[in-house]
Amino acid sequence: MSLTTLALIALVPLLVWRIYSRLKQQMTRQRSIMSRHYTGLFVFVVMLLIPASELGDRPFQLAALAGGAIAGIALGTYGLRRTRFEDTPEGYFFTPPSRMGILVAMLLVARVIYLGIEIYMNQGSNKPNPRFTDSPVTMLCLGITAAYFATFSASFMRWRQRKRKEIGEI
Repeated sequence: MSLTTLALIALVPLLVWRIYSRLKQQMTRQRSIMSRHYTGLFVFVVMLLIPASELGDRPFQLAALAGGAIAGIALGTYGLRRTRFEDTPEGYFFTPPSRMGILVAMLLVARVIYLGIEIYMNQGSNKPNPRFTDSPVTMLCLGITAAYFATFSASFMRWRQRKRKEIGEI
């Protein structure tokens, strides 16, 4: 076993732990900021549309992406029922269900790390490196994650617009 392989084996758990720690910090009570909701919706919808545009000739991967998106919307809808919304004098806040958000995000992180390891293992062989859109499992994970967070962003935008109408803002 080479030194770079040993370094990879040692660094992957550290990387996973750091990503998990960062996600855990982000899944706490947060201030609702409309520009973040618009940006989140845009980014996560684009995360679905770009691979979908590439998958016209691969119906199985496209179906996995669509199935993942449907599952992500369902999980996001369920997660929204468990989200705590607060309208305080300091502003609008929400607290998402942290375990579900971390689980969904780590699903995609784990798949990306797996692809990275697969590319690393293919070095020096004549095998072509896998593209991100080659695997239906990757498309399923991407669909779940992007649709879950897009559902949250869109719902937060609707919530804030309802609050504006309640207090008479335009």
